[in-house]
Amino acid sequence: MARRTRIISAGAVALLNDPDVIAHMQALMTPVLAQAVASASVDSGAYRASLHMETVTSGDRAAVRVVADVPYAMAVEAATGNLARALDAVGG
Repeated sequence: MARRTRIISAGAVALLNDPDVIAHMQALMTPVLAQAVASASVDSGAYRASLHMETVTSGDRAAVRVVADVPYAMAVEAATGNLARALDAVGG
């Protein structure tokens, strides 16, 4: 069962949302995005074109993720594992 951790320290929250920390996370995810684009299956090209990075705030921390936002992205991921393989390929 997953447990949630609540960060109480204002300093820790500030660090997890610091622009330099976010920039570092984006830099770490850039090769993941490049690998996902390079290995994406292409029928119409819409899936590959929809791959991008998002920076979001979830609870008390920022996160950077690579996503595809076509309606059938989950079906492509289920069939190919493209995003998971991209993360593995760069050592994630």
